[in-house]
Amino acid sequence: MKLPQNRRLIYLLAVVLVLALAAAWRGGLFGKPASTAGSEPSAPPVPVAAATARLADVPVSIDAVGTVQALNTATIHTQVDGRLVKLPFNEGEDVKKGDVVALIEPNLYQAQYDQSVAKKAQDEATLANARLDLVRYQKLTVGHYGSQQQYDTQKYLVAQLEAQVRADQAAIDSAKTTLEYCTIRSPIDGRAGIRLVDIGNILHASDLTGILIITQLKPIYVIFTIPQQALPAARDAMEKGSSHVSALGPDNTTVIETGDVSVIDNQIDQTTGTARIKATFHNKTLRLWPGQFVNVRLVVDTIKQAVVVPSTAIQRGPSGAYVYMLGQDNVATLRNVTTGQQDENIAVVTRGLEAGGQVVTSGFARLSNGAKVHVVKALEEDAGSPPAAPAHEADSSPLSGGPASLGGGDRRGGPRPPRANDASSGGTQTK
Repeated sequence: MKLPQNRRLIYLLAVVLVLALAAAWRGGLFGKPASTAGSEPSAPPVPVAAATARLADVPVSIDAVGTVQALNTATIHTQVDGRLVKLPFNEGEDVKKGDVVALIEPNLYQAQYDQSVAKKAQDEATLANARLDLVRYQKLTVGHYGSQQQYDTQKYLVAQLEAQVRADQAAIDSAKTTLEYCTIRSPIDGRAGIRLVDIGNILHASDLTGILIITQLKPIYVIFTIPQQALPAARDAMEKGSSHVSALGPDNTTVIETGDVSVIDNQIDQTTGTARIKATFHNKTLRLWPGQFVNVRLVVDTIKQAVVVPSTAIQRGPSGAYVYMLGQDNVATLRNVTTGQQDENIAVVTRGLEAGGQVVTSGFARLSNGAKVHVVKALEEDAGSPPAAPAHEADSSPLSGGPASLGGGDRRGGPRPPRANDASSGGTQTK
């Protein structure tokens, strides 16, 4: 039976197509033969950044948030009633102890003082006359020309007048003191604030509102709290005379002023489990202001000649902390380490790493043990230089920080985001 012409053509085309596909497959058009799979080129080196482990003295510190408090604050009140006639100062200027800062109208109190002085002069004249009479009566009594009773009466009259003169002197002192109250002087060295009362107002000693407030700014206090677990370390540092405190800027790095712990409170707040500490700062540049909130760093100890690496070099896995070491031929080798203090800049390695070794600090996404690497940036550090910022105690230690760190937040404006290379949001745990 013969096929039609068109059907025969279709059949031939199908056979040709099948043969062409088979030839293409065998020729490698749709993929490489299995026999050539092992001839692929090796993976390119992984670009990374590296740093050198170094030896440094690392301060152990406690971080907290403190409130600046003036050394002394005096609210100037009037002690007498009267009209305010003068404020001989400029708002915001420094005043010395004893400087006149306000003047109350003194006319009424000056008149009372003058009246007391005149009363004493009158009584002194009466006393002088009584004393003369006493001498006369005494002579008459001795010659039996006068009675003893008259002499005794005159003697007690003199004593009465002497007491009156003493009372007059007390009245003079009282009037003089009241008159001096009209001139109000600064009780401390400090800076005058904005006046609270204008000239011409009638003031009373019972007024609750003062005339102005004077604040002493040099030196100045900063009060902050630390966890009760950190209290022994703070006490030991204070006893050794090494309890130095730094007031830091909003970036938690810039040092505004340095001072020392002056007193640790005598009790722990049971509601918060914290202890209050007062530190004194010279404040020569007036960068600390009463009522200001500042970051505080209390140094309680120093680790001598510790092995430190950038914090970004520390990675975490199921077996704990580890780093990638750079070996020969730029091959990265995973090494387990034990860390101590760590902050956002540096980490102390207590075991598993020696100074001088090269560690990888970035580029971990494609990195694996034994991988070939290409160092695109090396973070070289001077082995003798101190760390960029004091390191904090690990989270497992009582020196992990003040109240600001208890909530795991960052004082620079909200919670601190975890680092990409850090599997935990807390500090390094000591193994």
